[in-house]
Amino acid sequence: MASEHKNLSEYQPDQIPDGKLFKVGIVVAKWNSQITDQLLQGCKATLTEHGVPQEQIFVEYVPGSYELPLGASLVDQKHNPDAVICLGCVIKGSTSHNEYINQSVASSLMQLGLVRRKPFIFGVLTPNNQEQAEERAGGAHGNKGVEAAVTALEMIGLSKKLKESEKTIGFK
Repeated sequence: MASEHKNLSEYQPDQIPDGKLFKVGIVVAKWNSQITDQLLQGCKATLTEHGVPQEQIFVEYVPGSYELPLGASLVDQKHNPDAVICLGCVIKGSTSHNEYINQSVASSLMQLGLVRRKPFIFGVLTPNNQEQAEERAGGAHGNKGVEAAVTALEMIGLSKKLKESEKTIGFK
């Protein structure tokens, strides 16, 4: 569903796992910082609201969204979090640079997740203009940072649940 038809900050809080034992990395692009700062605020507030201790949230900054995958890989190597959330904003301009950046970042984060067997969350806004970015960074359509945090918590919960089921004795 397109975000224009959904509020990115709406979710079912009672269906989110307790994060008190979770470690989460967050990598934030400095480019479009007026937007990414809002995404970070929403992300961190959601993580702590669901029990992730402040000292188990590791935030690092990279110059732009294109650098998010490498930043995520470095955060993963340094802190070994349960998930890494990547927050950025690539606004469409007069060229097609946004398509190359967004596709590269999405593909790289997916590859990291598959190789490292943990969630690398794509929390990158891909709006057509500044107004759309603001609407998705705490405006009319909610906050993509909240959505990214919820996705990370759900995926960590799934990962831990499935790892626990691997430890059972007997037939499957």
